Amino acid sequence: MGYPHRKRERSLYRKGARLIAGLDEAGRGAWAGPIVAAAVILPPKLRLKGVRDSKLLRAPIRRQLYEQIIAAAFGWAVGVVSEQYIDQHGLQAANLHAMTKALHELEPQPDYLLIDALELEGIGIPQEAIIDGDYKIFSIAAASIVAKVTRDTIMEKLSLEYPAYGFSSHKGYGTNHHYQMLVEHGACPIHRRSFEPVKFFLTAQK
Repeated sequence: MGYPHRKRERSLYRKGARLIAGLDEAGRGAWAGPIVAAAVILPPKLRLKGVRDSKLLRAPIRRQLYEQIIAAAFGWAVGVVSEQYIDQHGLQAANLHAMTKALHELEPQPDYLLIDALELEGIGIPQEAIIDGDYKIFSIAAASIVAKVTRDTIMEKLSLEYPAYGFSSHKGYGTNHHYQMLVEHGACPIHRRSFEPVKFFLTAQK
């Protein structure tokens, strides 16, 4: 998989766009913890070596790029949506809510949005949903890094509250170790009750 490009952004700049925000999320498939979305507006001529979908980066490189992105960005913001919201409203609604929260916090407000796979309703800003946008579009890849590092930091802090589960290592995703900790300890308050296998263990605990 190659590195994301800025062809789409350059096309939009030629058509008059000035502040283009990339949006992406992290934590969609985890069994525990929040979903986090990020919105990032980057300078048109910015070049950062190594920016790509956050899932393809080692943690130290991801953290380094995160620092470079937020230092260079015209604006950036995150939206955090709890596991309780995910359980009550569903994952898709939670994802959209996280992105909308990030967009509302973003200053300055953008005049165009490039979003990984989703469309936001009722925002009044032109937008484009791009399948696999975090692989293809530079600004979306940058947003994926900001979202991922923000969420990882949250999960590392939650690991101190719930040390038995190893959240600092697997960040709430479905690893073998995480599964074994569910077998041994059952679900904790930050587990997503609507997700399997968490739902199974909650039933077994009754």
